[in-house]
Amino acid sequence: MFARSFGVVAGLLLATSAAGAENLDALNLHPVEANMVKYTNAQRAKHGLAPLVVDARLLQSARGHAAWMTNAHTLRHTTAPVAENIAMGQTTSYEAVQDWMNSSGHRANMLGRGYTRIGAAAYTARNGRRFWCLQFLR
Repeated sequence: MFARSFGVVAGLLLATSAAGAENLDALNLHPVEANMVKYTNAQRAKHGLAPLVVDARLLQSARGHAAWMTNAHTLRHTTAPVAENIAMGQTTSYEAVQDWMNSSGHRANMLGRGYTRIGAAAYTARNGRRFWCLQFLR
């Protein structure tokens, strides 16, 4: 069995080019992605923070990065100017979010007061290992 691994980038947004918030129905979120956002926003609500809005560009970026990690069988942060949580090995959205909440750097990203937008994605490799990606923008 593979050990769970995850990494964090607590980088600050260098440039803002986020698209406007999109209608969730129009974004065609996979249920796993929707749950990642739901559980992240539930944690934010528990801490008195506003919910994050799914952003079409961040969604595309997170999907692309999760797909790349899955195909490369590696856990590595993107160079995009976003805060990012990545993980590998968790089987559910809830488990991924809980693991991030138990890591100070990941938790700081998820509960960041300045963040307003989110992108979420998960891909499963042929061997069954799942790769997760959350990205945050101001």
